[in-house]
Amino acid sequence: MDDALKLLSPADFPPLLREIPDAPKQLCMRGEWPSFEKKWLAVVGSRAMSTYGKQACRHLIEGLRGYPIVIVSGLAYGVDAEAHRCALDAGLTTVGVPGSGLDWNVVYPKANVGLAREILKAGGALISEEKPDAKTMDYMFPKRNRIMAGLSHATLIIEAKEKSGSLITAKLVTEYNRDLLVVPGSIFSAESKGTHQFLRLGATAATSAEDILVALGIAKREGPASWAELRDDLSPDELRVFEIIHSPVSRDELITELELPISEANVLLSTMEIKGLIVEELGVVRVR
Repeated sequence: MDDALKLLSPADFPPLLREIPDAPKQLCMRGEWPSFEKKWLAVVGSRAMSTYGKQACRHLIEGLRGYPIVIVSGLAYGVDAEAHRCALDAGLTTVGVPGSGLDWNVVYPKANVGLAREILKAGGALISEEKPDAKTMDYMFPKRNRIMAGLSHATLIIEAKEKSGSLITAKLVTEYNRDLLVVPGSIFSAESKGTHQFLRLGATAATSAEDILVALGIAKREGPASWAELRDDLSPDELRVFEIIHSPVSRDELITELELPISEANVLLSTMEIKGLIVEELGVVRVR
């Protein structure tokens, strides 16, 4: 883990960030840039995330597992932190852009410093336009929002109130001619009024990971060809499941072949189904 502070000039920035009209003059960084060849997706939303917002975030990012995608967010409470955690859980590299400097004693919010260190440990990065010792101030958040939008090929909004800061990011995304994706929410939720506003203005509704892949121009994997691509993200037991279900098998036969205690096998299969790796229908298990 490289967490030493580095000062970057525009020549060191990803090409997308250099394109925006108000690109920063310099950036501080901890960690290393992920590959510029990957597709970068900013994920933003409400700090007062609902249970629905959390479920949507996890479902969509988990569906991106194994694809060449970098998740960008602002390390804040709510959707930001959840996006980073979901990215880490899905084996995706993630970049945090906090609204503060990058000295460990000022990184905002303090409650997410542990998460920031996890991001670096997993090969991601933290970046900020502020001086390293700059404590968070309200004016810093719109500034960092333009950096997140500028870094990313597309931005996904998961829940935003009518006057949410996420809407500043959404406006910038459209100004930068990047794709804006919005998760539709409940018509009864105040947390969805802002997101629905952008749907009315023509943003793309994101109801599945496939919607995100289409916006990023990534072809969806089909069938068994995806197994090899996922090998780095699979545990030995998960790999064993794929070896067994090269063609659909009954759950009982699969558990027998796994040679694991029944309770462990059931937990393994349930976890893989939640991850979207396998599906069970009428007692038969197959690759999703």
